[in-house]
Amino acid sequence: MITFTLSIGLLIIAYFTHGKFTERFFGAEPRRETPVKRLADGVDYQELKPWRVFVIQFLNIAGLGPIFGAILGAAYGPLAYAWILLGCIFAGAVHDFFSGMLSLRHDGMSLPDIVGRYLGNNARRFMTLFTALLLIAVGVSFVNGPADLLGQLTGVGMSWWLYVIFAYYILATLLPINKIIGRIYPFMGAALIFMALGIGVYLVYGGITGELRLQELTLDSFRNMHDQPATNILFPMMFIVISCGAISGFHATQSPMMARCMGNERHGRPVFYGAMISEGIVAMIWATAAMTFFGGTGELNAAAAAGNTPAVIVNTICNTWLGRAGAVIAIIGVVVCPITSGDTAFRGMRLILADALKFNQKPLRNRLIISIPVFVAAYLLCRFDFSTLWKYVGISNQVLASVTLWTASAYLAGTGKPHWMTSLPATFLTVVCVTYFLIAPNKVGGLSLLPAIAYPVGIVAGVALLAFFLFKVNGMKARGKGCVN
Repeated sequence: MITFTLSIGLLIIAYFTHGKFTERFFGAEPRRETPVKRLADGVDYQELKPWRVFVIQFLNIAGLGPIFGAILGAAYGPLAYAWILLGCIFAGAVHDFFSGMLSLRHDGMSLPDIVGRYLGNNARRFMTLFTALLLIAVGVSFVNGPADLLGQLTGVGMSWWLYVIFAYYILATLLPINKIIGRIYPFMGAALIFMALGIGVYLVYGGITGELRLQELTLDSFRNMHDQPATNILFPMMFIVISCGAISGFHATQSPMMARCMGNERHGRPVFYGAMISEGIVAMIWATAAMTFFGGTGELNAAAAAGNTPAVIVNTICNTWLGRAGAVIAIIGVVVCPITSGDTAFRGMRLILADALKFNQKPLRNRLIISIPVFVAAYLLCRFDFSTLWKYVGISNQVLASVTLWTASAYLAGTGKPHWMTSLPATFLTVVCVTYFLIAPNKVGGLSLLPAIAYPVGIVAGVALLAFFLFKVNGMKARGKGCVN
């Protein structure tokens, strides 16, 4: 229980300490005019109350990611605690804060355009295509999952629910952000938070009374405890499986939506940094719950091998620990939470494509021109099996996060500030991604190379990219050039 409570406590402390330092280091200016003050259009640039912006950001980035990912990551053992804790504070929260604040400083600019501004046009073109593919994959996956579950629960069939969810997605993508997303997200957020807090309180109560035995991170458990370690290699696989809750590039595609609704830069820390810390707490709770409920990591792996998917595990834990209320909350969580990421995935895709094409989104006609082809393609893709594609979403998240951190590093270097806060986690994620592509099994996008090859090459690739970055920064300083905002 010590590891769990200490980790939660450190995450909360980090918000008030490291978060404040990050805010000051970036140079948030409360008197600076935000984009919505100048560009309000009643559609995407719509000022919302700070608490509402936080809830929307939290649900945008969370969904089922910090629940399902944490449960899958718990199969590796208590080392998942370390990655969630350190990754969330020193990588994820920094990543989310900088991506959000850079968008806030540049008129609510979408991620590909921010990348292009600091890393060049070729990077912008690549990121436009890459993020569009990622967002449509996320959106489609978050149609199929809820539709399939609702079909099973109601006996109506998956196809009918596909139409219902798509109808909601279309409205959420096209209508002004305060009409649907701004109104219903507080209720959805309450369900997600209540579910996490309920499980968290039960864990603490059970740990104090001795009813539950929470696993600790010790020297003995400081290892890969997965029941199939040959194909589920601790490094880098765990760092890919647990993305939401530690660091996820998907968040950087969502932050510009809230940057367009924020009335003051002082809200950046609670919205961007704070939402990520909140997600880390949710991930910590569910990783602990998964290991504890079944009696340990070995038992969790055995349950997963017997066919208990993360959705089944969530449902079982909520029903057992929270009673009838838990059953309702589980259904809401497993059905509603992915929908709250799917709708903003499509909305984010509309904004990215519109920004790339320089297409004004205030007229409804222009929103339809962008959105209709996207939804036609998404509907057609729903007819295919996306279980294989979803396996690539995790690594895509981390590639995107790495690029975002390198972008933030270029921004810091251009303003004359030390860049190590972002360039070091960027280097680490680069090593993770390159190593994954080399060592992961073929069926999940890797080359299945031996660790003796994959690890050295991954490390050399990360260090080489850092060296190249330092070379470019030194050259920029020698020429007296910068990228001041």
